[in-house]
Amino acid sequence: MSEGFKRCSRCAETKPREAFASNRAMRDGLQCYCRPCAAEYHQRRQKAKGKNVRPRAEAPDGHEYCRRCGEIKSHSEWDRKRRASDGLSTRCKACRAIEGRAAHLKRSYGITEAERDEMIASQMGTCCICPAAPAIHVDHCHETGRVRGVLCFNCNSAIGKLGDDPDTLRRAISSLEGHAWKPTLVAPGVYQLPS
Repeated sequence: MSEGFKRCSRCAETKPREAFASNRAMRDGLQCYCRPCAAEYHQRRQKAKGKNVRPRAEAPDGHEYCRRCGEIKSHSEWDRKRRASDGLSTRCKACRAIEGRAAHLKRSYGITEAERDEMIASQMGTCCICPAAPAIHVDHCHETGRVRGVLCFNCNSAIGKLGDDPDTLRRAISSLEGHAWKPTLVAPGVYQLPS
C-alpha cells in the first residue's frame, strides 16, 4: 500500500488517508471504513435499532447538506468536527450561529428570541436610556437575574462599568451636573458624604 493511501475494508476502494476518520485504537490511527462507508453503516445500524434516521441528501463533492436550513453549501461554510463520519458539523456555520444566539438568551437571561423582540418592539426599537441608539443588548440585574430591558451597547456597557450600583450612578449624574462628590474624612477609613 502506497504511503498516504488506505484501503477501505467495506467498499474495498483505496482512498487518501483524509477519507478516513481518526481512531487511536487502530495501528495506523484511522478507522477501517472510509467516511462515506462509516456514515452509511452508522445510519443502517440506527435504523435497525428503530431510531428515526433522516436521509442524507446527495451533495456534489466539496459540498454538504444542512439538515436545519435544507440548503447544500460549500465545505467552507461548515465547522470542522473530527469525530463526525464526514469530518464536518451537522449544521452549517450560519445555522449554528442562530442556534447559539437563541441558546445564549435562554441560558443567560431565561428568555426566548421572541420575548426579546417583543421587548424591543415595546421600546419602539430604541434603547431604554438613550432613545437615539437601537436596542441590541439585553440588560439584566446581576444579583437577581431579572431582565430590565434592552439597551444600546454604550448604555449597557456604562451600567456594567458602574457595577450596577444605583448610588454610583447617582454620584455620576451629580458630577455631570457640576456637583463633584467630595467625601469628608471623619476618621481613618470613614468618610462622611456631603449632604
